[in-house]
Amino acid sequence: MSHPSQPAVGHEKIETSNFLMIVLILLAVAVGGLVEIVPLFFQRSTTQPVPGLKPYTALELSGRDIYIREGCYNCHSQMIRPLRSETLRYGAYSKAGEFVYDHPFQWGSKRTGPDLHRVGGKYSDDWHRLHLSDPRSLVPESNMPAYPWLEKTPLVEADVAPKMRALRVVGVPYTDEDIAKSAQAVAGKNELDALVAYLQVLGTATK
Repeated sequence: MSHPSQPAVGHEKIETSNFLMIVLILLAVAVGGLVEIVPLFFQRSTTQPVPGLKPYTALELSGRDIYIREGCYNCHSQMIRPLRSETLRYGAYSKAGEFVYDHPFQWGSKRTGPDLHRVGGKYSDDWHRLHLSDPRSLVPESNMPAYPWLEKTPLVEADVAPKMRALRVVGVPYTDEDIAKSAQAVAGKNELDALVAYLQVLGTATK
């Protein structure tokens, strides 16, 4: 052990300096994170869409925004793990290529309610409408809140094209025709229509 009058050296200097310890910890975490994350940007399985995957339609995209706005992700994950108990209950495990057009993606571990990744086509449109308007009429034990205002709120037609143009910048392959027809595609639709359309497309690309 060094004499009290002598300056600390080596690991002793690190252990006796809170600031230096914090800096080195942050540096180690940053380097470790980059080593794990950066290679994913170059792996085909994480950057290329799975066969059959299509960008969200104007109505589905509007529904996705409502899904996020209403905080549905706080209770429902969209990430089925490759575990037997998960795949038996929810279906095939989630693959990164299914979410390349999602910005941000809806993976997560919070499950107050069931995972929704493979919910598309599992129930009818009418089931979803009733469930969103009055959850306990279908699932008596549900603690999900009702969303009766969705059916009364029309979509704003002019809002969709700017969103599609922004997503095209980050790689979603929307065409000029898709964007030009977006307002027409949501004309006369309400927020409930949009949210149901979004739920019905979840996980259908690999079916």
